[in-house]
Amino acid sequence: MVELREVEDEHFVSAQPAPDDDGDYTDTDSEISEEDEDDDANLEESLYERIVALKDMIPLKQRTYISNGFSRTYSFFSKGFTLGGKTLWILSTSALVLGVPFAVAITDEQQVAEMEKELKVRSHSLPFCLLFVRGLG
Repeated sequence: MVELREVEDEHFVSAQPAPDDDGDYTDTDSEISEEDEDDDANLEESLYERIVALKDMIPLKQRTYISNGFSRTYSFFSKGFTLGGKTLWILSTSALVLGVPFAVAITDEQQVAEMEKELKVRSHSLPFCLLFVRGLG
């Protein structure tokens, strides 16, 4: 079995020297202890209890007005974000479905145009090359 024994510190047991000037000395121990008791009582109260206590401070008419305001604001932003998300989805999928094939068609058209230019350049330069080669030969 364990035996507990209190050990007193010599520093706290010895008498403390009194202040020289008794006129400036005030007893603050009673004030501090009263404040500590108030703080302890407040700490035992939960946040939920504090919020519920606010219902007593605000009249029913004002609470209803505030609640309806928050409800309308939430509803407005909720509907706005939902509509915005759906709109972005429609625009992005439409851009992919229509835009990608369109971009591929444009690049194919550009390649065909470049090939035609190359063929025209070759066809115009070929007779001059033949004449030049025949003239030397």
